[in-house]
Amino acid sequence: MACCHHYYLLAEGNEAAFAIDVSSITFGHGVLKEAGEHARALGMTRVALFTDRTLAALPYVAQVCESLRAAGLDVAVFDESRVEPTDQSFLAAARFAAEGKFDGYVSVGGGSVMDTAKAANLYVTYPAEFLDYVNAPIGKGKAVPGPLKPHIACPTTCGTGSECTGIAIFDLLAMQVKTGIASRRLRPSLALIDPATTYTLPKNVVAASGFDILSHALESYTAKPYTRRAAPGKPGLRPMSQGANPWSDIGCEAALKLLGQYLERGVNDASDREARDNLMYAATLAGIAFGNSGVHVPHGMAYSVAGLVRDFHPEGYPGDEPIVPHGMSVVVNAPSVFRFTACACPDRHIAAAGWLGADTRGASDDDAGEVIANQLIAMMKATQIPNGIGGVGYSKNDAPALAKGAWAQQRLLTNSPREVTEESLEGLYLGALAYW
Repeated sequence: MACCHHYYLLAEGNEAAFAIDVSSITFGHGVLKEAGEHARALGMTRVALFTDRTLAALPYVAQVCESLRAAGLDVAVFDESRVEPTDQSFLAAARFAAEGKFDGYVSVGGGSVMDTAKAANLYVTYPAEFLDYVNAPIGKGKAVPGPLKPHIACPTTCGTGSECTGIAIFDLLAMQVKTGIASRRLRPSLALIDPATTYTLPKNVVAASGFDILSHALESYTAKPYTRRAAPGKPGLRPMSQGANPWSDIGCEAALKLLGQYLERGVNDASDREARDNLMYAATLAGIAFGNSGVHVPHGMAYSVAGLVRDFHPEGYPGDEPIVPHGMSVVVNAPSVFRFTACACPDRHIAAAGWLGADTRGASDDDAGEVIANQLIAMMKATQIPNGIGGVGYSKNDAPALAKGAWAQQRLLTNSPREVTEESLEGLYLGALAYW
């Protein structure tokens, strides 16, 4: 029986059960045209449709709007979502939602758009001081009091998995740090996933999104097992990021195998629709997985890399503000981190490397860190990802500030299979300066 695997050995006083939260998903070509019927079935009459200015000019937003209106629903569009949301952009979205008196939400876009809709829904349904719901220790980490209004999420990038999770990520401008809000109640009511939305994405966007998928799956698979957490005092205290578990393992393995086969193809050949369809499916699988297990150190470190960016701006992203796209900010840390965590569960690191395409024949436990790191580095090179954090503008002098920002991400760091300190984070950033 899978849950009796040695990674999940039970210990007295520790957690003995894992929870499964399953997203409602409709996946396939043309499903955006079904949005109206689904929205009406969820009881929506006046809908706030969230997107961004770039997407608003593309046919997918029009498809969803037409479907909603054909179903007899009143629709108002908010197209001010930011590519990398901030506390201020979340508040602007909440003001729009409050003024519109909506009874349902639809988001059409990447993770930033979906997260903006989640936040707007939350702060209008249960008004509070902004930091009340934000993850501790940056915010107060208060529980969401009750159910939110229905939300249909329609992803247009193959990476974030936000359509399957109860997480909303943003930059807290005053602290120059990326953080978020996490609650099962933020999970969208329904995801409508049409892989055709990825066909026009620029190469760099597919690369960054694809490595976000990879990181979700690899971090979830190597996360601290749920059985190493203290047993909760009552079921409601069981965390959403509960650690690796037999359910999340299934999605992680499937996603990593798809990425090994299709990531380079999907990035380097925009006409390869088979590859992009499979990347979108991998994103869904990884989203379901990490929504039930949680990610760990690479994501925790990414928030500083994105939040402290000075002058980096990759091709293919709108606007002229500096930005390290989320998936890119994660993967530039990943080889350094997995060299560090491999000793905690070497068999899992080796298995994951094999699923991604590495030759793992004869690999011993002592080889695990290099095997997975070298496979990640090869894939980064093949898809033109920057060479570590040095490739996005950082030097060794930035390591202390980066580590300080990452140390605040305790929700993620405590999910690591190996204990992390602020000092070790600084070392991990130094190890991530360059890989080739």
